[in-house]
Amino acid sequence: MHSISTALQQIAQQLRAEFPVSPGVRRFAVPVSLNQTDPLAWLASQPVYPQFYWQQRNGDEEVAALGASRHFSTFDAAQAFLASQSDAALRIWGLNAFDTERSALFLPRLEWRRHGGSVTLALTVCSDHSLADDARAALAFIDALTPGEPLPTTPLDCVGERHFPDRAGWTQLINQATDAIAAGQFEKVVAARASDLQFSSPVSAAAFMAASRRVNLHCYHYFMAFAPDDAFLGSSPERLWRRIDSALRTEALAGTVANHPDEAKAQALGDWLMKDDKNQRENMLVVEDICQRLQNAVSSLDVLPPQIVRLRKVQHLRRCIWTELHQPDDSLCLHQLQPTAAVAGLPREPARRFIATHESFVREWYAGSAGYLSLKQTEFCVALRCARVTRQTVRLYAGAGIVAGSQPDEEWQEITNKAAGLRTLLVS
Repeated sequence: MHSISTALQQIAQQLRAEFPVSPGVRRFAVPVSLNQTDPLAWLASQPVYPQFYWQQRNGDEEVAALGASRHFSTFDAAQAFLASQSDAALRIWGLNAFDTERSALFLPRLEWRRHGGSVTLALTVCSDHSLADDARAALAFIDALTPGEPLPTTPLDCVGERHFPDRAGWTQLINQATDAIAAGQFEKVVAARASDLQFSSPVSAAAFMAASRRVNLHCYHYFMAFAPDDAFLGSSPERLWRRIDSALRTEALAGTVANHPDEAKAQALGDWLMKDDKNQRENMLVVEDICQRLQNAVSSLDVLPPQIVRLRKVQHLRRCIWTELHQPDDSLCLHQLQPTAAVAGLPREPARRFIATHESFVREWYAGSAGYLSLKQTEFCVALRCARVTRQTVRLYAGAGIVAGSQPDEEWQEITNKAAGLRTLLVS
């Protein structure tokens, strides 16, 4: 097996061959050794953007994608591009906004991909006009890469924090939501808060991601750097969907209680969550919505029994849903499943209108999705437990499902517990 530098030399040698002056896509892959190199640190050391890091929540898959052979601003455009290709190994990575009409997806120039204990480094040449020209551009891309450096460990000094909305605004928002529910406008809405933490020096988004990866176990870890001082990242427990051929798996993750470092107390809290009527009702609303949205595109739907997902700061109720698509169609999955009732509400459209009218910030990538699509398989997680890092500011996001009977103080504590999964990594 080769090191990254040796693999790049081998790929560069292949790029020096003759290429046609015509459109096309070619992928060059070389196996590399699984050594002590952290792909996230290597990725963040590079002077090229975009950068995307991903680790599947069971740890089996890990990817560092660097540079774009092609950008896609909508999911449908990305799927249409893949439909014109025959190479099942091509993957398009990135983010979908809460508003599903907007995406930041790209076919990477270079992709480090680990599956289990096997690692491949692959470079893609892609052009609508001349593969020869793009091969030369790819050689220049390789020449610009660096060996990589460890992530910084500089302590952070938080000098300010603001919430949007603040505590009084949150109480008003929840009261408006419960009044709307009582008036029959919708059954549930997910209210969210953004918290801006100001630091005395720029924050390394990649180091922040690495810190979250170390402690927030059983989560998808995702990181997208748009530029040196602009990144979106998170550690989400929730799968939006996974498709392998036509087999589809999704889930309802809704209903929350605090976790506790004492095992017996954590177990008692989890037992309470499993029996609590409000939380069970909230979870089943999400299950029923997912099943209704998918019913015309799938065969029978199997809803698995509820289980407790125990995370570092909170515990959740989860019901997995397995089915078979009539036709493999990731665009259908995105538009039917996102935003789920767990991040927007029910019915979806009146809940979204309430969010757009009453929330005091724009969600952007928060409560959207992060992951990849390909011909054979696709996987996206819900973009939760996340942050936007811009220079010296870190914006944290957290939301709570509001139903009849929700209390502002209890919901404020819930979003504070959720945000703590990332906040405690920045502020002691």
